[in-house]
Amino acid sequence: QVQLVESGGRLVQTGDSLRLACVVSGGTFSLYTVAWFRQAPGQDPEFVAVIRSNDTPATFYADSVVGRCTISRDDAKNTVYLQMDSLKPEDTARYYCALRRYFHSRYDKDEVYVYRGQGTQVTVSS
Repeated sequence: QVQLVESGGRLVQTGDSLRLACVVSGGTFSLYTVAWFRQAPGQDPEFVAVIRSNDTPATFYADSVVGRCTISRDDAKNTVYLQMDSLKPEDTARYYCALRRYFHSRYDKDEVYVYRGQGTQVTVSS
């Protein structure tokens, strides 16, 4: 059974930075494609970033976070990170990670991922 646990979310001020972590247990982590999504109350999930497995390394970002976010992975720790800088109030949401075995062309769609975590809340005050 694959499980994902996110951490690192908290209340911050505009312009601050945060690093979120997604720890994965079960399966073979090094083979997974892992994405971060965020969801504000009453809204659909929004893609943030995705990282492929290291056999075909690549990262992709939503336009809204390009230049402000960096996704990375540490296969020795079964962990994917999301470094977020220059945070804005519109970044406020529950952030969750999701994974699948093979990279999908529709990587920015929540429905293509097989497993998801419960999420961690990020709140950015103005």
